[in-house]
Amino acid sequence: VQLQASGGGLVQPGGSLRLSCTASRSIFSFKTTGWYRQTPGKQRELVARITAGGSTYYADSVTGRFTISRNNAKRTLYLQMDSLKPEDTAVYQCAAYGGGEYWGQGTLVTVSS
Repeated sequence: VQLQASGGGLVQPGGSLRLSCTASRSIFSFKTTGWYRQTPGKQRELVARITAGGSTYYADSVTGRFTISRNNAKRTLYLQMDSLKPEDTAVYQCAAYGGGEYWGQGTLVTVSS
């Protein structure tokens, strides 16, 4: 199973970005999919996840600003990030669990003026 993440970049505070993670098999075949982020010197943090049944979880720091969703026809997981803050700057990775644990490569999000 391969996961291909994309969508990172440089954005000003208050701006938006949408991250995408395309899988080599049906997104709905995974028990759980999610997004993590990591900055130098800090532990990797779970940002958001969604179960096969559609239940979602968000870290307190992103609740109300980020939205996780998926499109099975495109085998893609999304993370819509709005009202971005400098502290959201990190390398973001997608992950999927189901018949194993799978990780996409990181995509860098930089929030800066």
